[in-house]
Amino acid sequence: MRHFIIVKWKDPAAMRGKTEEIEAIFRKTLEIPGIHSVELHPSCSDRPNRYDLMIEIGMDEAALPAYDGSDPHHEWKDTYGPSIEQKAIFDCM
Repeated sequence: MRHFIIVKWKDPAAMRGKTEEIEAIFRKTLEIPGIHSVELHPSCSDRPNRYDLMIEIGMDEAALPAYDGSDPHHEWKDTYGPSIEQKAIFDCM
């Protein structure tokens, strides 16, 4: 399964340079059994109707509940949640 988190920041300029910090949080999810990969895809467009960051996590479908309850997931939400204007979550096989 591929789990996507697609984010639009409230203030994209303030979030520039944060990709490495965010990636460090998500790299910790690789310690969760069933999570195989993490990739961050910053947007290459600064148009106002675009999202700013896409996080892609490759995992077994059964790993989703463990991810949802994990420390890295909560760290991501606690640290960066207040900076998010919009978010979309998408899962696919």
